[in-house]
Amino acid sequence: MDTSTAIWILSISFVLLVLLRFPISLSLAGSSILTLLYLKVPLATVGQTMIQGMNSYSLLTIPFFILAGQIMSEGRMALRLINMAQVIVGAIRGGLAMVNCVACMFFGNISGSAVADVSSIGSVMIPMMKKKGYDTDYTVGVTVSASIQGVVVPPSHNLVLYSLAAGGGISITSLFLAGIVPGIILCLSLMVTSYIIAVRRGYQKGEAVPMSEVPKIIRDGLLSMMTAVIILGGIFTGWFTATESGALACLYAFILTFLVYRDIPLRRMGVILKRTLRTVSMVLFLIAASASFGYVLAFLKVPALVTEWMLSISDSPIIILLIINILLLLLGAPMDMAPLIMIMTPILLPVVTAIGVDPVHFGIIMMLNLGIGLLTPPVGTVLFVGAAIGNTSISQATRAMMPFFYVLCIVLLVLTYIPELVMWLPNKFK
Repeated sequence: MDTSTAIWILSISFVLLVLLRFPISLSLAGSSILTLLYLKVPLATVGQTMIQGMNSYSLLTIPFFILAGQIMSEGRMALRLINMAQVIVGAIRGGLAMVNCVACMFFGNISGSAVADVSSIGSVMIPMMKKKGYDTDYTVGVTVSASIQGVVVPPSHNLVLYSLAAGGGISITSLFLAGIVPGIILCLSLMVTSYIIAVRRGYQKGEAVPMSEVPKIIRDGLLSMMTAVIILGGIFTGWFTATESGALACLYAFILTFLVYRDIPLRRMGVILKRTLRTVSMVLFLIAASASFGYVLAFLKVPALVTEWMLSISDSPIIILLIINILLLLLGAPMDMAPLIMIMTPILLPVVTAIGVDPVHFGIIMMLNLGIGLLTPPVGTVLFVGAAIGNTSISQATRAMMPFFYVLCIVLLVLTYIPELVMWLPNKFK
């Protein structure tokens, strides 16, 4: 059988299935089956590779992280983190925008998801900012842009997906450590941008929080942050595995939400579990389908062919990384983040390792690339959620988001070409 023909069958069938609006998971599995039929490989191989793709202890991390994030999102944790952020930066000109940025970073430490970030923080911050005289488009633009921190700041379940897509050989602990400094850089960059726009638009200074309320606000904020502390502290100290830390975080989130603060009645736990089960089932099926797709890619030696092709263009890491960044940004516009991680990691990882890029460093580059893709139409999940919460059009939200988009791209280039910013902490803990 001709390898080139098989690659064309795999690529074209996948694109056609996506264009026909099949779910990404079914598109991956369907194109894999069609290609294996052409290659006359037993179809039992598809089932075997899908099962093997889910046969990983590390996969248990994802359901626990998602459940902990769902519990915290359902309660009033977002509001407590917003209040703590207001104590820190709320009194500056355009302070609510900065509060938005800091709160998104704090909540990203809990949810690990940009969509959860914009849903929870946005539902509080967007109405609050509008009430204080901020333009609607600006409130949506800053909220959706700040939520991207959730894909980089640990404990991001997307980093866990990247580790799995890379074959499980990349330490989740190292990836979490690598996301801390980039997360701080992202937050500071977005805060500076928010301040500049606030000055240009003439927004007023925020109101200082009364000193009498500060201790309680800080206490409540730190208690909410403890979910992330449990996850990251347990992993970084080696006391718990990532999976065990996720389980403890779920227990802590449950106790804090239902028993300490009693934000919601216990009967809501059923709704939370159903929502978590729905999300987890989609993620696991995606991982299984991606495993079969990855098997076909490896069988056809596509990663080796891509590596050879890119190195034939240039042997300069600067040029190759620029090409990869542009490619991921373009792919991030029409496709969602999780499937792209599962598809592109086995293809691009051999390329970057061939030019001397650390897989951990590349993981952060990929996360930020695909996170930026969540802001760009036609898919732009985060952009659509933010526009819906702010009750504004996609075109207005897109225009307001563009200054932040440019800043995110600049940060992406800085992190790409100054690897020390990403690798400093992982190297310290080796």
